[in-house]
Amino acid sequence: MALVATRIHAFPDAARWARGLARDAGLSCAPVARHRFPDGESLVRVRRPAGRHAVLVCRLHDPDAKLVQTVLAADALRRAGARRLTLVAPYLPYMRQDAAFRPGEPVSQRVIGACLARAFDRVLTIEAHLHRTRRLGDVAGAGSRSLTAAPVLAAWVRRRGGRPLVVGPDEESEPWVRAIARLARVPWIVGRKRRAGDRAVDIRLPAHARTTRAVIVDDIAASGATVATTARALARRGVAVVDALLVHAIFAPGAMERMRAAGVRRIVSCDTVPHPTNALATGGLIAPLLARRPR
Repeated sequence: MALVATRIHAFPDAARWARGLARDAGLSCAPVARHRFPDGESLVRVRRPAGRHAVLVCRLHDPDAKLVQTVLAADALRRAGARRLTLVAPYLPYMRQDAAFRPGEPVSQRVIGACLARAFDRVLTIEAHLHRTRRLGDVAGAGSRSLTAAPVLAAWVRRRGGRPLVVGPDEESEPWVRAIARLARVPWIVGRKRRAGDRAVDIRLPAHARTTRAVIVDDIAASGATVATTARALARRGVAVVDALLVHAIFAPGAMERMRAAGVRRIVSCDTVPHPTNALATGGLIAPLLARRPR
């Protein structure tokens, strides 16, 4: 018999996001206490689950510092009585390394996915980087899901009005870009990207109808190089106003400056990773999966 969640457990840096999710799902919310010993090891303490299905919320940017605490909390919740565990990670790290691109490399997606599958019954996230993997359940356990942020991004485009050109930086983004454009009822294109390094990319855009405004959409922005290169390509086409609409704002030092220097006027992100550009709430995408019986 499926177990209905009644309480969300959240680490301190995820408390605000988790409280919003709890409100949307009609659940209570409890903190997870965290202590770091002088030698760098971690200790976590959880409140006894209110029911037999517990939900743990973790914001897993800066993942090397947080993944150990996440699996420790999973063990603590099981020992406290949880029979079913759901991990909610708005951003799920290590999904981009989905192949061994060079000899001697790990397939990090499989390693981290297997670790989470052993600790949790399912993982829920938003826009996991699954370009060569069909479903999150293939790497993080049956029932795990990566939810699309397309409705949230499309709503932002609609609120701005007009008919901007929605631009994806590469062919892998096409299904996602097409969905955003369809919901917003605006035209779209996707480029062809060749990456030569972390901060060196080449973007080739196809022909498109003349326009003065474009919105670049991308799932992850780290160095900002992809957005900046796409913005410059649009400027060469005569596009005067370019905005960037991003899901996960994993901005490395200099990323914002790089995009601004390329002429990006407005940079807007979802709240999956805390950043001053956060303007789009995503808890409402996950809440319906917690407010009903898990499948």
